[in-house]
Amino acid sequence: MTSASIAVIGGDGIGPEVTAEALKALTAVAGPDAFDFVHYDLGAERWQRTGEVLPDSVLGELKGVDAIVLGAVGAAPGSKAIPSGLLERGLLLKLRFAFDHAINLRPSKLYPGVPTPLAPRIVDGGPVDFVVVREGTEGLYCGNGGAFRAGTPYEVATEVSINTAHGVERVIRDAFDRAEKRRKKVTMVHKHNVLV
Repeated sequence: MTSASIAVIGGDGIGPEVTAEALKALTAVAGPDAFDFVHYDLGAERWQRTGEVLPDSVLGELKGVDAIVLGAVGAAPGSKAIPSGLLERGLLLKLRFAFDHAINLRPSKLYPGVPTPLAPRIVDGGPVDFVVVREGTEGLYCGNGGAFRAGTPYEVATEVSINTAHGVERVIRDAFDRAEKRRKKVTMVHKHNVLV
């Protein structure tokens, strides 16, 4: 049996702890020889040590694996050690664009007996079990903005949200495909009054 190669980017903060548990779960389900884990040192700590976020050579290696397990990345809350947006653009978005990872899933489910701030708000004990399907490579992620008169009292920043018909269609199709396998319901959330 050939093992699957999995890149592991533990990241920062709680990221290494969470990814370590994810690897234990994968190994428990598939067996000790099912995966070849390759660990990558990427995130805030690496940038602080080396000044590199995601070198092209590492991106090339990541393109050769079967899957990537990615933990949390970023500086500690409140820290000013990492410039705002550096890791988001230099690591997370760079990975999304390189792999055309356009579908961003956010599952939300409440399990019985697990404390949560949402519990008192559940009507008639109804379940909370939904998946948010977001587009992750277009819109404001395109980075089609900028600033001028920087550092002056007249500094101006702009950002343009770019959405292609292709990008919108594929995220909507993905949401409907998922709904077909679940409760057959899709709710589209948008802000049409100011975001056209």
